[in-house]
Amino acid sequence: MPLEMLPPGETAVLLIDHQVGTMSWVGSTDRDVLKANALALAKAAKALDMPLILTSSMEDRAQGPLADEFEEIAPAEFAARVRRTGVVNAMDDLAFADAVTATQRGILIVAGVTNDVCTVYPTLTALEQGYTVYVVADAGGSTSRIADDVALRLMEQAGAVVTSTNMVLTGLARDWTSPAGQALVPVVGALVPA
Repeated sequence: MPLEMLPPGETAVLLIDHQVGTMSWVGSTDRDVLKANALALAKAAKALDMPLILTSSMEDRAQGPLADEFEEIAPAEFAARVRRTGVVNAMDDLAFADAVTATQRGILIVAGVTNDVCTVYPTLTALEQGYTVYVVADAGGSTSRIADDVALRLMEQAGAVVTSTNMVLTGLARDWTSPAGQALVPVVGALVPA
């Protein structure tokens, strides 16, 4: 499915492990940009009434809590986040897998920290299960650039569409004069450098 045909009514957003500690481990990209992009995806999900699933891993350990801003953007989803207790592949966590299934959406927009751990495994599992998966590379990162490149290449070779936040947002909008486009104008505008 081409990116420009990304239909909000068939799409869910999965944000994996955007935790304070986990994001501090990223060395492949600017952490503030990564976080802003992940928050933009959450805002887009809310603006377009797309299911948004948040998950974290071991919040009481070095990974730390999920970024506070998610609670402001999506309070119900933040409260209902799947708190994994050590399962690396989020799709191996029954609560997370059930939440994905419950969306009844065939297209998944996925972003996680780190791409080489948190994003790659659930993406590969979702692809095996028949989902169409868009991996938002710049809403995640890895400990090193080479780790990020390898993970993104692997997901793309497996069939995921590797993309960017702006490409996803504009693909969802399609037309700035449409209701979806109008809902996303402030989200996209907030990402434009001052």
